[in-house]
Amino acid sequence: MFSTMITIIINNKELLITVLLAMISGLSIRVLLTLVNQKWVSTYHHTMSYILLPVITFVITKVITGNIALSLGMIGALSIVRFRNPVKNPFELVIFFALITIGISMSVQVKYGVLLAGVVNLTILASYILEIIAKKFGLHIFALSFDEGNSNNIIEIQANREIKSLHNNKFLLQYVTDKKSQEFHYRLASRSRNDIENIRKEIESDTAILNIEVKFY
Repeated sequence: MFSTMITIIINNKELLITVLLAMISGLSIRVLLTLVNQKWVSTYHHTMSYILLPVITFVITKVITGNIALSLGMIGALSIVRFRNPVKNPFELVIFFALITIGISMSVQVKYGVLLAGVVNLTILASYILEIIAKKFGLHIFALSFDEGNSNNIIEIQANREIKSLHNNKFLLQYVTDKKSQEFHYRLASRSRNDIENIRKEIESDTAILNIEVKFY
């Protein structure tokens, strides 16, 4: 049995190398996203998805290539599968689409898949470096989404009237108005603790403030 496996590996060396490159391409995107502090990708499920999705797509594309009947059968079989896992943000959906495309590209020509993986990694890294440079000049290029705010420093403010300085603040994550009680709720988040401290100092003397809650992470 062992000799049979060795023979299969030798006879399909190029195919196995392509599969390995597909796995490495997916894993490289997963690792880089972690390095740029995208914590949502650090789970076991995301890691396995990023490694296996390009390989699965590559094999499917290889199997149905040049066979119309098999292609139609495969489409019918795949239509049975229901993906009910909710996508948290558009970027996650784009990454999954990129992983699928990497697998398809490698089934046509390996260099296309590797090129796409390289472009995705380079774009992620460039955006992270650009954000770091911008912060040194006091600029914030990217706003935080609601989910990203859960892992950052947060200040929640309750007031009895609208506060324009908060309403137009670049760190504003969520804004809710209660018409019955005429109360205004603001939720602001930042990776910098100093930003949150400055917001609190600016508004704590305002007579409209009913409550201030700060959470540092």
